[in-house]
Amino acid sequence: MSREVILYIAASVDGYIAEPDGSIDFLGGGIELVEEDTSYQDLMEKIDTVVMGRTTYDQVVNELSPEQYPYEEQASYIITSRPDENAEKLIFTSQNPVELIQELKEQEGKAIWIVGGASIIAPLVEANLIDTYILTTIPTILGKGIRLFNEFNGPVNLKVEQVYVKNDMVYTTYTRRAFS
Repeated sequence: MSREVILYIAASVDGYIAEPDGSIDFLGGGIELVEEDTSYQDLMEKIDTVVMGRTTYDQVVNELSPEQYPYEEQASYIITSRPDENAEKLIFTSQNPVELIQELKEQEGKAIWIVGGASIIAPLVEANLIDTYILTTIPTILGKGIRLFNEFNGPVNLKVEQVYVKNDMVYTTYTRRAFS
């Protein structure tokens, strides 16, 4: 049994995950959170591993959650050319994202969350290693920034599993189509 690989990420209407300077302030979008949304909690119950690039990791520990690392319950793999010292559940690696995910899929465990960013996502999409895409569309058009999907050799065909709107954001879940 192979572990599920999930990309759970938010993007602007025009497909950017960050502004040109890397900031993600637009994610708040002036949106008032009036409806309960459990999609993040649901994800956290399914996973035991997170994989992210160094830029994303730095953003998490320096800006988003400087007081407490939000994924301390999960094994964290940070793909980087600037490794830090590993801790119990914090693994810095210069391994290719495709090779890392192929190895992790074969190990025992729960689902694997691909946190970001684009340089980690693109090779995994191209290798068709992402099983489930949960994309939250923020009702903002940025015009420029860091793309969710860098250019790659496609196509990768997906199946729409679910679409819903909460707090003015559109949540779309896609699954990978089996090769036919």
